Amino acid sequence: MDFKVPKMGESITEGSIIGWSFKEGDRFKEGDTLVEIGTDKVDNEVPAPFDGQLMAIHVDADDVVEIGQVIAKLKVDDQGKASAEKENAISPSADVKVDTTKNELPQQETTSIRSAAPQNRSETYYIPERSNNFYSPLVRQIAKDYHISYEELARIPATGEHDRLRKSDIYKYIKSGRPAQFAQTAPSSNFEIPNLKFDKGQGKRVKMDRMRRMIADHMVFSKHVSPHVTAYAETDLTDLVQWRNTEKEDFQKKNGVKLTLTTVFIKAITKAIEEFPMINSSLDGDQIIIKEHVNIGMATALESGNLIVPVIKNAHQKDIVDLAKAVNVLTQKARANKLTSDETKGGTFTISNVGTFGSLMGTPIINQPEAAILATGLIKKRPEVVERNGKDEIEVRHMMYLSLSFDHRIVDGFLAGSFLKKVSDLMEDFNALVE
Repeated sequence: MDFKVPKMGESITEGSIIGWSFKEGDRFKEGDTLVEIGTDKVDNEVPAPFDGQLMAIHVDADDVVEIGQVIAKLKVDDQGKASAEKENAISPSADVKVDTTKNELPQQETTSIRSAAPQNRSETYYIPERSNNFYSPLVRQIAKDYHISYEELARIPATGEHDRLRKSDIYKYIKSGRPAQFAQTAPSSNFEIPNLKFDKGQGKRVKMDRMRRMIADHMVFSKHVSPHVTAYAETDLTDLVQWRNTEKEDFQKKNGVKLTLTTVFIKAITKAIEEFPMINSSLDGDQIIIKEHVNIGMATALESGNLIVPVIKNAHQKDIVDLAKAVNVLTQKARANKLTSDETKGGTFTISNVGTFGSLMGTPIINQPEAAILATGLIKKRPEVVERNGKDEIEVRHMMYLSLSFDHRIVDGFLAGSFLKKVSDLMEDFNALVE
């Protein structure tokens, strides 16, 4: 007998096939879900009305079907004939009972979803384990209601069959505070990621842990959404290094905390932001948000090899002692895996000390949704030409490279260069920072 699309609500005239639970030739029991059909109001699991066998499937996943349309051919088992007669061949007038209760969730303020999904772009570019980029009409409608972009949908863990995103997945994600949300979505593009068949070689396979997957997703998204440009500067830290070596023991005895160069670097950044506040901003659609507070994120390496970014809130209001305490506390908590969620949120500018690992300089990736990130390189002794009393002399100096990666949609070269020079000047003439 024919298997038809049942009624699914007064105003619903069509839906789309999400997926079949059985293959042609498979046997099923009464009540088993034969097919899932999605509409803009509900996702329906259509049950088998009797015991039988699936003889033929007439429509595929993602196909749009009308109410009453024949979508499969079923064979009725002898024990299922009574049920079949009772169901009257699954007449389209028989409604499917579905839960249409809308979950009450807070409206989120973020950028709007685009009118159509990027049909040809592989969602696995964002989450390697996500293999299914099909979203049912219900999921798309929920995303539209809560202003969730397709880029953000691609980051939500899916529990449905064949890695499909379900209604419960998206509601659970919204209730958890939308941890994968960013301030803006990627601009539309005709670029298609090619499905290249690389020879990835043979060797030991190590599954990425949850934190590494999140880092990978965040970094790929940042490079995709922001046109990165990196500016470089060189700074002479000889006087600062000598001062720190002289003062560090007394500083620790007096204040009970270590004095690190990172603390002074952060103080220099906050002072420079006061003069160039646009660097402490983010983009929301066509509006630039210049942040009221200066919250500095510190990229911190963990023993696992992963990276986490604790945030010093209101760093612009702290003196060198308070900053030193905050740097030490957050670094210790990060390495002990004791950071709270609030201590990793709300950053407006990030510093990454790549010199800690021996790197001369680096080209850091912007920590979205911030506008820029500063990398400090290895402090290295080098012979430098220094002018003394009108004469050039060669001296051994402590030199360091600074690398500022910035979002060229918000920050132009003049602003980036001016800000970077200001940071360098403050590091060289540091007296105002440590008073």
